[in-house]
Amino acid sequence: MNLTKNLLFTVLIGLSSLTMYSCKAKKLVVKPTSAPIEKTATPVEEKKPEPAPQKEPERSAPIEKPDFNLDNIQFEFNSFVLKTSSFPILDKAVMEMKKSPDTKFVLNGHSSAEGTPEHNMSLSVDRANAVKSYFVNAGLSASNFTIVGHGEKEPISSNNTEEGRMVNRRTDIKVQN
Repeated sequence: MNLTKNLLFTVLIGLSSLTMYSCKAKKLVVKPTSAPIEKTATPVEEKKPEPAPQKEPERSAPIEKPDFNLDNIQFEFNSFVLKTSSFPILDKAVMEMKKSPDTKFVLNGHSSAEGTPEHNMSLSVDRANAVKSYFVNAGLSASNFTIVGHGEKEPISSNNTEEGRMVNRRTDIKVQN
């Protein structure tokens, strides 16, 4: 009996490990860096530097304001799984948000009109939370995000066509006032 339990436990651990490593939407949080290669320096004769001509003081480049106008974060049908086409948009959002780490944001989740209003509301909240999870995994503070689900109430396209419904399955990012 003990042998059966141990075997069952081992199989369950193996299957859960396999399941975790076969996840479809996995991304590296940090890119691996290669080890620095040391180069041996050859001795060089020292030369006296010539005096540099006087330059005008350099003006610092104007600090670029972050652009938080980010749209088109799309999801699969009846799911809060991000479409892979949304990853570049989310990566751009992370870069812009890191320019202003104290800014607070509202993540507005939306759904198409398929399904019950209760299901669509729950799905829209889950979609906003999926975007928040992406941002937190990218190193942003979770306290900077507020989640709002709108369900099917605020479509930006007609729900009569599949193209329109695809556009309505989204999450918008707005700066909190």
